[in-house]
Amino acid sequence: MREIVLDTETTSTDPKVDRIIEVGCVELVNHTPTGRTFHRYCNPQRAVHPDALAVHGLSDAFLADKPLFAAIAPDLLEFIGDGTLVIHNAPFDVGFLNAEFVRLPEPRPPVIVLEDVVDTLLIARRKHAGAANNLDALCTRYGIDRSRRTKHGALLDAQILAEVYVELLGGKQAGFDLGPVTATPTTAAAAETARAAAPRVFKSRLTDAERERHAAFVGTLKTPIWADYISEETE
Repeated sequence: MREIVLDTETTSTDPKVDRIIEVGCVELVNHTPTGRTFHRYCNPQRAVHPDALAVHGLSDAFLADKPLFAAIAPDLLEFIGDGTLVIHNAPFDVGFLNAEFVRLPEPRPPVIVLEDVVDTLLIARRKHAGAANNLDALCTRYGIDRSRRTKHGALLDAQILAEVYVELLGGKQAGFDLGPVTATPTTAAAAETARAAAPRVFKSRLTDAERERHAAFVGTLKTPIWADYISEETE
């Protein structure tokens, strides 16, 4: 199974007028990074909003000599290929990508169907309902190092999201890219023998006061339903 974890940075938040200025992608096969990535900056032909600049730090001067989105689109589409897109808060990035596709000359690529995209934000909200589920919060929850994330960056965020995605699916311990551990007959037999020989110890979690209250309560019952079962077992 091939998936492409994707992130974008933009001039602001309205895809009708704002533009993509950075795209980053990470290729996964069977939920494991292959080492292949895609990363491009774009000249948006419009000013970066100050609020967006504070988030990603990509200035108008830095972007001035970068290619237009139309120039990088063929390489981006080739990299994505038939892979399934994995995006955090997919409507935002998909909205911008589709808006950029519409601006391309014919023949244009087909628009991305949101239902075909894996949205990690939706997965996180189902798994951690009521908790913060932005990328920073998920990194904290899963112990993923984000110290290098001093500013948002499309490729860096895609790389971090790839790690978060695996954790959301159950983590590396769930068996991603790990072969099954098969016990030898000798090992399995020894383990079974040890389990059978080990005494079963049950430790009560009740306090003496709780046991006394329970006994007093049972004493108030005339014919508890479990009395018949107890008498049968002791006969």
